[in-house]
Amino acid sequence: MGDRVVVLTNRPTTVKRIHTIDFEIEPRDPLTCRKSPKFSEYFDLLWKELDVHG
Repeated sequence: MGDRVVVLTNRPTTVKRIHTIDFEIEPRDPLTCRKSPKFSEYFDLLWKELDVHG
């Protein structure tokens, strides 16, 4: 699990934003983090930042 997520722009690619990820829980593994209330906050923030239109 990373401590940072780097969001890139479309081509030409540049760094749009760097998010620091901190779940403040132990053990910090994917299954434990997925159950954290912060997971949905990070998920929503990152998808919004990506500006993906399906």
